[in-house]
Amino acid sequence: MRDLVQATGMVLMAAPSGEYDKRLVILTKERGKITAFARGAKRPGSLLRAPGRPFAFGSFTLAQGRDAYSLYGAEIENYFEGLEKDVECACYASYFAEFAAYYGREGIDGGETLRLLYQSFRALLKPALPNSLVQRIFELRIMVINGEYTSKPPVSTGDSAAYAWEYTAFSPIEKLYTFLLKEDAFGEFRRCVEENKRRFIDREFHSLEILRALQRE
Repeated sequence: MRDLVQATGMVLMAAPSGEYDKRLVILTKERGKITAFARGAKRPGSLLRAPGRPFAFGSFTLAQGRDAYSLYGAEIENYFEGLEKDVECACYASYFAEFAAYYGREGIDGGETLRLLYQSFRALLKPALPNSLVQRIFELRIMVINGEYTSKPPVSTGDSAAYAWEYTAFSPIEKLYTFLLKEDAFGEFRRCVEENKRRFIDREFHSLEILRALQRE
């Protein structure tokens, strides 16, 4: 057997591969974004069935191949099962995962983005926090992590929105989701984040299009 390695990570995406296998995209702290195949994960009773679900977070046991990894086992700490019970929350989580995959690269430490995803998923499960605010905080902070932002808001705002921008950009990730904004201030903050995305992000996200369609219904 090939040498096995341990990696802390989260499954960003999972797709069928053949009749019984799954192809996973996992963001790991130690090895960045990797592709891993979970052989037999679709078979009833497979030990890889549960860790082959999107958003599963924990420690993964892997073997590195020429083009991808093979998943041999996992100790999952959090499945974020509550997200699956709310269609809108699940759509937000899928969007966050797709955004993380956009920036992820193999061999580049994924620890900070992993922490952001974990805290953002927890925030989606808090009824007191509007999901739209969680979205904008996540978007700005993941762009900050990757150096694609301006230190001050890119458009003119009032004091509340400006403070939200600076707080989101520079506060510890574990303290990100600790504020609310009134409607006018949130509108300004949202416009700032959208402008930052327009300047730096060169693609559309399929999961965001699905979320928007859901919200229009």
